[in-house]
Amino acid sequence: MNEKEISLRRTFAIISHPDAGKTTLTEKLLLFGGAIQVAGAVKSNKIKKHATSDFMEIERQRGISVATSVMSFEYNGTLINLLDTPGHKDFAEDTYRTLTAVDSVILVIDSVNGVEEQTRKLVEVCRMRDTPIIVFVNKLDRDGKFPFDLLDEIEKELKLSLHPLSWPINMGKEFKGVYNLYDSSLNLFTANQKSTEENTIPIPDINDPLLDERVGERDAGQLREDVELLQGVYGDLDVQRYLDGKVAPVFFGSAVNNFGVKELLDTFIRVAPVPQGRYTDKRHVEPNEPKFTGFIFKIHANLDPRHRDRIAFLRVCSGRFARNTYYKHTRVGKDVRFSNPYSFLAREKDVIEEAFPGDVVGLFDTGNFKIGDTLTEGEIMQFTGIPTFSPEIFKELVNKDPMKTKQLEKGIQQLTDEGVAQLFTQHGGNRKIIGCVGELQFEVIQYRLLQEYGASCAFMPLSFYKACWITGDKKAIEDFARFKQANIMQDKDGNLVYLAQSEWFLNTERQNNPAIEFHFTSEFKTAMAK
Repeated sequence: MNEKEISLRRTFAIISHPDAGKTTLTEKLLLFGGAIQVAGAVKSNKIKKHATSDFMEIERQRGISVATSVMSFEYNGTLINLLDTPGHKDFAEDTYRTLTAVDSVILVIDSVNGVEEQTRKLVEVCRMRDTPIIVFVNKLDRDGKFPFDLLDEIEKELKLSLHPLSWPINMGKEFKGVYNLYDSSLNLFTANQKSTEENTIPIPDINDPLLDERVGERDAGQLREDVELLQGVYGDLDVQRYLDGKVAPVFFGSAVNNFGVKELLDTFIRVAPVPQGRYTDKRHVEPNEPKFTGFIFKIHANLDPRHRDRIAFLRVCSGRFARNTYYKHTRVGKDVRFSNPYSFLAREKDVIEEAFPGDVVGLFDTGNFKIGDTLTEGEIMQFTGIPTFSPEIFKELVNKDPMKTKQLEKGIQQLTDEGVAQLFTQHGGNRKIIGCVGELQFEVIQYRLLQEYGASCAFMPLSFYKACWITGDKKAIEDFARFKQANIMQDKDGNLVYLAQSEWFLNTERQNNPAIEFHFTSEFKTAMAK
């Protein structure tokens, strides 16, 4: 039974630079899956109808996705679990962690702007795990870079080997459609019209005069030249090389016009990987093992502002997850069960009876979970490769309302459990320092503390360069912590962290303390299995 369920599932994330059209593409995929009836247009950061996948108030105000949402839908007999990720760079860490829970990604590139800074970082994280990538070049209805130039730029900048599976006929105002190289068909473009079956014309032979008739002689001639060149350079797609993360298929389209999306989805369900195994600190877990295992890759508090709820997002890795069954929470060593596990369609939650490898389940959490926690049927192990990175900006948390100290404590604990930011507490003291990747996170924390917990706070900027987790000789660490008291913090798990003022200070301390190791990610505890 499990084998069949696994073969029907595809779990992937959509990643991109902000404004490349990721949320729009997500919605069009949901429309094809019949999961939503109307798309929420996200235009020029002014949201008219809220995007289905943006569920926090601050996202709706700013028109950006700041929390990863999970959506499940069926398409042509395949169950698709789609994880929409924040495009904004200040929320990169949430995206990095989400990438640990998927088996492949679709990378959206804006044909006008090409490769941008955030795209590079995301692709690097995919490369750490050899995650298979499909590229969707978006916004062909605008005048952008020439397709061959775009391919060169993507290959050079992202160090990806590409394989185009569709090819555009002109761009911008002259855009006429896309020729699908994978199944030799022509898809004609009409602005603001749904791409339908009638617009798709099978052309098994590219020299067929029907092509000239539909797109004109000049464009038909250009397309034949391009296709001949592409076939000479790329040949047929080697699906195994794509699954190994060595080659990335490329599709062209316009998500806002729902154009080229169906070809992408049809090919995706044919070639994308089924749920894959994962490493733990003890062994590699295969999806077809009979016993259930899974890990928490995200925690989201207060999905419904009227109820104080926290949802932990669990990726099922093996076996079958069942409602009302006891599972071992390996970090704390106790058994837990869930009477109302959820599947997601953005903000809609449905209670489920069971889930299989590749599925993402929402678990109601009263504060038991942290990111990276593992659930099993009794085996004691921890899934690895869910790192916390050293933050780039540090600020001290200042309580502006002493009457609300308890609410502030609770709020900051819960928000940092979600992975929005990292909390460092002074070793042996009470000073609290928040570390983030970007400025916007501080805004989100301040807003949510006030809205959800009634706690008012301010942030005092601090000039630290890096947070380093320290391990090594016990005596050496004790001495170091005593000498450097002002710079020694504890993270939420009680690990000692040294906050270095500058690169020079860090290098000096490394030289002066050979018995201590300084780590830039929290993954030192279970070195990333690969």
